[in-house]
Amino acid sequence: MPTAKKAAKKTAKKGSKKAAAKKPAKKPAKKAAKKVAPKKAAKKSGAKRKPNAAFMKAMTPSSSLAAVVGSMPLPRTEVTKKIWDYIKKNKLQDSVNRRLINADDKLRQVFGGKKQVSMFEMTKLVSNHLK
Repeated sequence: MPTAKKAAKKTAKKGSKKAAAKKPAKKPAKKAAKKVAPKKAAKKSGAKRKPNAAFMKAMTPSSSLAAVVGSMPLPRTEVTKKIWDYIKKNKLQDSVNRRLINADDKLRQVFGGKKQVSMFEMTKLVSNHLK
């Protein structure tokens, strides 16, 4: 038979669990008396942003980079897109840390012999192969 102290502890524990489970009733939100004025646009709505001319200039890839993206002159933006297409097609992105690129034989030549490169370092190494 349980003693009085044990029974008191059990009821105290049950009571504390029930008290923790209950949430205070939500009060109805009061309506705001003030109306907020609409924000003004910082830029003109009709103006479009122009790309930087340096990024759009067609550049010739080196022979090692041409094995990945092709030998035709391309802008830097297109070179980056083609490299990412190659990486995704061959599943070269690291499965654990998605910021790392695992190089195969073609990319290892572009990356200067490194087996693994971060995606931020990749753009720096690729720019060395554009003329």
